[in-house]
Amino acid sequence: MRNKVTKYIPFFLTSLFLSGCLGIKHLKENEKLLYRQAIVAPKSINSDDLNNLYAQEPNRKFLNLPIAPLVGIYYLGERRYDTAKLNRKKKAVELKFDNKIKATNRVRKIANLQFRKQKKTEKFNNRLENGNTIMQWGEPVAVFDSLKVEESKSKFNAYLFSQGYFTNTVSARSITIQKVVNVTYRVNPGEPYKIDSIHYQISDSTVNALLVKNNGASYLKRGERYIDDNFSKERERIDLLLKDNGYYDFSRQYIEFEIDTSYLSNRKVSVVLIIRDPAYRVHHKQFFVDSVNFNINAPNPLNRKRQYSKYRNVNYTYWQKEYSFKILGQRVFVNQNNTYSRNNTLNTQRQLANLDAFKFVNINYDTSGGLFIANIFTSPLDRYEWSNEIGVNVTQGYPGPFYNLNFKKRNIFRGLENFDLNARIGIEGVASTSNPIKVLASQEASINASLTFPQFIWPLSEKTQNKAARFNPKTRITTGFAYTDRPEYRRSASNLSATYNWQNKQNSYYSLSIANLSIINSKIILPEFQEFLDLQDQLGNRSLSNSFKPSFVSSILFSFTWNPDNYGNAERSSNFLRTSVETGGNIFNLIDPQPLVDQGLAYFKYVRLNVDMRRITVLNKHLVVAKRFNGGMAYSFNKDKSLPYEKFFFAGGSNSIRAWRPRRLGPGSFKPVLSADPDKDGLFNYQIEQPAEILLEGSIELRQKLFGFISGAVFVDAGNVWTRVERKTPDEIQGTSKFAFDRFYKEIGVGTGFGVRFDFSFLILRLDAGIKVYDPARDKVERFVLDNLKFFGPFGTNREPVIYNIGIGYPF
Repeated sequence: MRNKVTKYIPFFLTSLFLSGCLGIKHLKENEKLLYRQAIVAPKSINSDDLNNLYAQEPNRKFLNLPIAPLVGIYYLGERRYDTAKLNRKKKAVELKFDNKIKATNRVRKIANLQFRKQKKTEKFNNRLENGNTIMQWGEPVAVFDSLKVEESKSKFNAYLFSQGYFTNTVSARSITIQKVVNVTYRVNPGEPYKIDSIHYQISDSTVNALLVKNNGASYLKRGERYIDDNFSKERERIDLLLKDNGYYDFSRQYIEFEIDTSYLSNRKVSVVLIIRDPAYRVHHKQFFVDSVNFNINAPNPLNRKRQYSKYRNVNYTYWQKEYSFKILGQRVFVNQNNTYSRNNTLNTQRQLANLDAFKFVNINYDTSGGLFIANIFTSPLDRYEWSNEIGVNVTQGYPGPFYNLNFKKRNIFRGLENFDLNARIGIEGVASTSNPIKVLASQEASINASLTFPQFIWPLSEKTQNKAARFNPKTRITTGFAYTDRPEYRRSASNLSATYNWQNKQNSYYSLSIANLSIINSKIILPEFQEFLDLQDQLGNRSLSNSFKPSFVSSILFSFTWNPDNYGNAERSSNFLRTSVETGGNIFNLIDPQPLVDQGLAYFKYVRLNVDMRRITVLNKHLVVAKRFNGGMAYSFNKDKSLPYEKFFFAGGSNSIRAWRPRRLGPGSFKPVLSADPDKDGLFNYQIEQPAEILLEGSIELRQKLFGFISGAVFVDAGNVWTRVERKTPDEIQGTSKFAFDRFYKEIGVGTGFGVRFDFSFLILRLDAGIKVYDPARDKVERFVLDNLKFFGPFGTNREPVIYNIGIGYPF
């Protein structure tokens, strides 16, 4: 007895001390709060599926703590909720519009007034039905309902039955202390029933042969557990299989399953798959495409007559020839005299849309007149397109304005090529490198032009190009110029690249840049800045000074992106993978780099690898867990072991380890210089970026929707960067920057924190507070610094400033 009492002490304390947090005070007489529900089931049962079947849900809790803020928000809104006032306003609005409608006889104005009246009244009806905006952000207190418990049990029974547990039992136990109720459901599924035999009952021999040939893909297998959903999947599979083999008018209604459970004592199920014949035919008809018509429905210029052409058995109709029939034909997979294929039809529609040339692409089939004719209807997009964008930069420095101009010309050479031009100019404030207290104006300008071809520009045969068209091939040639002007230096970069892009199905994307060429020039303006670079050389940070040397960078880059589940969707868990391999200086295996050296240009030979893996696990519709691992390694073949500055790895920032400023973590346990003003900045001066050749970082973040468009998150980030060669000062080693297997795990920086996300319809604004937990730059006995955190100054040498991050979109 004593053990039972002790068991419920925490529950009793929760109901006693957190009644205000949980909303118990809003309960009426004889009402109780549904605090928590739990399911006890064997491991063979998917509890996640059962959790989605509750007939009643408890109030949402903040990060699974015994705090339900949405309840308080709901009743805060309810205090200002007056249904009588809303009804009076609604009637006044309706009367106002009715009077305006009576006062006019113009049909268009009447229609407009009626539409506006409907929108206004719908808004009032929504508030009358669901409460005001604040009430809709919150939720009323979850009043325990015993009838809902029985309803949940029935849903569990039905679910288990659908999973082959025909003799399942579900019991429920409610525990009430004070006004708080916990419900525990115990699931006893019993032994599952399994499929013993599968028989076909198909009178159409051609259909029967097709199913037997593809039987290996069936969702119904002998010896496997009976699952209702597999029968739906099998019906879907058969329907798609037949529609991909010419059976245009086949329907799922022809497919039936007969389930025989006569072997109840042995828990076996016999399945009979029946495919019935059409009502007016003795077999299902296979359709063969008699002809393919491609209709380009552009506006008629100068009242011309519609023209007709035929290319590769496709009949084109148009007012004026604008597009290459050769390129269009590569994206048409519906072929004359071939059997109808639903997959080829959808692929044709998809690949034509990928050309970025048409507003819409519709495909239908005409069966009148005894022929089976494929009709493709398209409407071209505007040939010219302009867009302008004005905004504010929120990056590593101080906010500043920018202006973007984008111009596109479609079908520039009449071969469905697209020309894009982008120009950008912006100003932002940045801290002076030589004097961090001083803020300087940094001006940036860039212009980029690209030409995209809807095929591989390579000497391939027409047959190969036609096969490759299924993978949405593109060749993009890009050139650009970027210019940065700061009081300390000026920097310009010219680039030229040629890239092949293609995709496999809808989830795998490939990119191969066969040439990336850049020429970078810098000019030091202030002597103090040159002195600063020289000092960094002495401190072992030669990468920074190397980045200001005139240089020529060439590389070949291959990247692969895998996104099988539409990463980031709110409905189901999803994965994401991006990998890249880059080799620099390959061109110097064929030509002598000495002419570049004679021109005062440095060159680089290197290899760089990067892997970025992400996963989002949806716990429920309001709570998700996001995880990320990002790693990389770069190796230089130059005598000085240097890399282009942009090819180094960095850690820290709003999309990395958020407890450190952008690009300031590491390398390894190497110590930054001490701060000149510890009270203002803390122990270290994080003025200088910390480049390195090796990167390891990972993050885990718990995200929860709070109310309305506001969500919250807590996170833990860990990682660091390392060099391949030890960084040294003239006097001594300031920690270790070189990667070593026997100690790198001791040099992992760890940060935690919390954040708020504002999910507007057009963007997600993110505010994060990063808190250091473990700082590898400190002495070994002082590395745990969580207890030293301080949100605002003064800090001193023993306090760690909290880092505030502003970002657009999720961090990963």
